[in-house]
Amino acid sequence: MKVNAQTGRLEQARWLSSPNFDARPPGLVPELIVVHGISLPPNEFGGRGVEDLFTNRLNIREDSYYQGLVGLEVSAHLFIRRGGEIVQFVDFNQRAWHAGKSCFHGRERCNDFSIGIELEGADDICYTAVQYEVLAQAILALRQAYPSLANAPVVGHSEIAPGRKTDPGPLFSWQALNRLLTAFV
Repeated sequence: MKVNAQTGRLEQARWLSSPNFDARPPGLVPELIVVHGISLPPNEFGGRGVEDLFTNRLNIREDSYYQGLVGLEVSAHLFIRRGGEIVQFVDFNQRAWHAGKSCFHGRERCNDFSIGIELEGADDICYTAVQYEVLAQAILALRQAYPSLANAPVVGHSEIAPGRKTDPGPLFSWQALNRLLTAFV
């Protein structure tokens, strides 16, 4: 995989522009990678729910769960589907709105200095082997393109928003991801 640092795009990703982003604060660059888990409706995979949420096109009449998402403006840089397809919503040079109220090692507002990667999944369902492979390749491509990410930590949303978020969940295998990060180098 390859990231073009000038455009902030992952060449292998399908581009679907989200309006839910803005500029990073002056002088800040990505220094953290945050892994999330999401499915819409919950525990259902393969639909357009996540893409529609991140592009503000969610039809609240499609599922009763969506009623609670009215007015929510969120996004991520990348979304990795169960079969390995990658969708990019925000370029890496911009601030995606993925972390919400968050803190990492005393630094608040993690969106300011992080890359958000969503995996199609749920806390109580195992992620697929291809999702781990694609995630690892994307992380390595980001680390190669951005010197500020060369040794950046990779954390779960639950780690930067404890008590508020649980994703990517207890079934996410950090060992599998770390094994792949080492193997692909």
